[in-house]
Amino acid sequence: MTILGISAFYHDSAAALIEDGKIVAAAQEERFTRKKHDPGFPAEAIKYCLQYSGADLNKLDAIVFYDKPLLKFERLLETYYAFAPQGLRSFLMSIPVWLKEKLFLKRLIREELEKLGYKSASKVKLLFPEHHLSHGASAFYPSPFERAAILTIDGVGEWATASIGLGEGKNISILKEMRFPHSLGLLYSAFTYFLGFRVNSGEYKLMGLAPYGDPSSPDVARYMTTIKETLADLRPDGSIWLNQEYFDYATGLKMVNEGKWAELFGFPKRQPEDELLPHHCNLGLAIQYLTEEVVLNMAKEAKRLTNADALVLAGGVALNCVSNGKLQAAGLFKDIFIQPAAGDAGGALGAALAAYHIYFGKERVVTTERDAMRGSYLGPTFSDLDVELMAKKYKAVATHYTDFTELSRDAAKLLAEGNVLGWVQGQMEFGPRALGGRSILGDPRNAEMQKKLNLKIKYRESFRPFAPSVLAEDCAEYFDYDGISPYMLLVHPVAQKRRTPVPADYASFPLREKLYYQRSDLPSITHIDYSARIQTVHKDTNPRYYQLIDAFKQLTGYGVIVNTSFNVRGEPIVCTPDDAYRCFMRTEMDFLAVGNYLFDKRKQPEWQEKDNWKEEFVLD
Repeated sequence: MTILGISAFYHDSAAALIEDGKIVAAAQEERFTRKKHDPGFPAEAIKYCLQYSGADLNKLDAIVFYDKPLLKFERLLETYYAFAPQGLRSFLMSIPVWLKEKLFLKRLIREELEKLGYKSASKVKLLFPEHHLSHGASAFYPSPFERAAILTIDGVGEWATASIGLGEGKNISILKEMRFPHSLGLLYSAFTYFLGFRVNSGEYKLMGLAPYGDPSSPDVARYMTTIKETLADLRPDGSIWLNQEYFDYATGLKMVNEGKWAELFGFPKRQPEDELLPHHCNLGLAIQYLTEEVVLNMAKEAKRLTNADALVLAGGVALNCVSNGKLQAAGLFKDIFIQPAAGDAGGALGAALAAYHIYFGKERVVTTERDAMRGSYLGPTFSDLDVELMAKKYKAVATHYTDFTELSRDAAKLLAEGNVLGWVQGQMEFGPRALGGRSILGDPRNAEMQKKLNLKIKYRESFRPFAPSVLAEDCAEYFDYDGISPYMLLVHPVAQKRRTPVPADYASFPLREKLYYQRSDLPSITHIDYSARIQTVHKDTNPRYYQLIDAFKQLTGYGVIVNTSFNVRGEPIVCTPDDAYRCFMRTEMDFLAVGNYLFDKRKQPEWQEKDNWKEEFVLD
């Protein structure tokens, strides 16, 4: 039985294909179109899934869309009716789009599929599970648990903004849900907006900014009190009630009422490129603390309702790895699994799995491995010939290695010498994290590496942290954590023995001085609160990446390296060797390893293309 899942028309469009319940292929549309968070119909992602699996579009058992558009339309109409006469301008802008396109989504999907060779007489079923069921299914079915509580938290699906469910065998039951306009995801996005970052893409920046706040500052406590007393009523079961007088997302064109927020917090909305000041950092810390509190309350309620030993998480808020680390440390559940593509892209996979197990009633085989996501390496790969053709196209100069062991040793030596290395190997990752398939790498011992990567390679805000990739068996050597974190979705403290004490007045330092103070023997991956977003690397899922880090360990004694996604600011993660070489040449990256080929920047012909990535990609 072969099923294709699709998510589209909001953000992070994607496609995923399963065969007999096993995940075969999955990819986001943005990686092909080079438009970050591309909301369009995922034609290229679908082509990839079909080509990789050898499946025939007209012989699929089902094509499954990740939510119910008619329910969304119902929510839209009821919301405008409830808030009338507010929101008239927004109503007049959005309703024509719904009437023209989204209300007739089944027809639109069929028309798009026909462009790919789908025949109108095809008997392929077109199914529409609910949004939060797709999220829940994406987390539960690939998990290694026979029975688990399911917690999904995002902005909004049809009506639900968070849900608690129970997965048992092949079945999923939704036990409780929170409904629009009350939403933890939208609350976090509102603060993302107010602090000058882009909604639906900048939330992770807010999470990265939060530790720069001063936990002992009276401002943090005051902000939290203000939020709880004026903006959000937090309930013990994890539900929240948002005061809509202060928000504009339900019927307006912005996230918040900027004037009221400025009065509430004592400063205006920050503009995207403005300097980050202490009050911005402190407000970021306040909303992060509040988010962690709500997520923990939701998890407690999930435990109460299910009494399950395990918990699975999905939805955009499940990408808040700081919150995830706190939740894991709380010990409410023996085991936790987080879907690596927790946002809307993962909804495509969840939709397909929900159809297989619930609609078709097929039994579930629980994986005996860590999970069924195959390390999330589910995207396109390439051959030596692809690299050679790319090199000919650009007259690029490369060294070809017949022995990958030799390449990994040379690459490890380059890292140890302070070079920045682009690393493109095997299948592309599914989800927002680069996990050693499409990564930029550096030496974590190098105190200048974070600054170099941010300002000269990624061209992004200097405060943005980087993640460590560590050999799975060495994790406890560097961090206060001895479990696994293959998808870079957990934050845990750097081990005490690795830390360097900070001065007593450290909290009062300006942001940049805080940033560049050396806090451990791994300065490039140690955040200012001594935490790190950990990726454990496993030989069975990514042997080449494991081999590189092991070679670095043999050379330096450290089984850990810096890992960040292979892209510049505003660009999707690279997919092909061509994408990788273009990014390599347009940045100050030193070396590029693509498959069995190593490119040295000093030996490359002058980059002739005068294009500007800042103009090509909208800054996120």
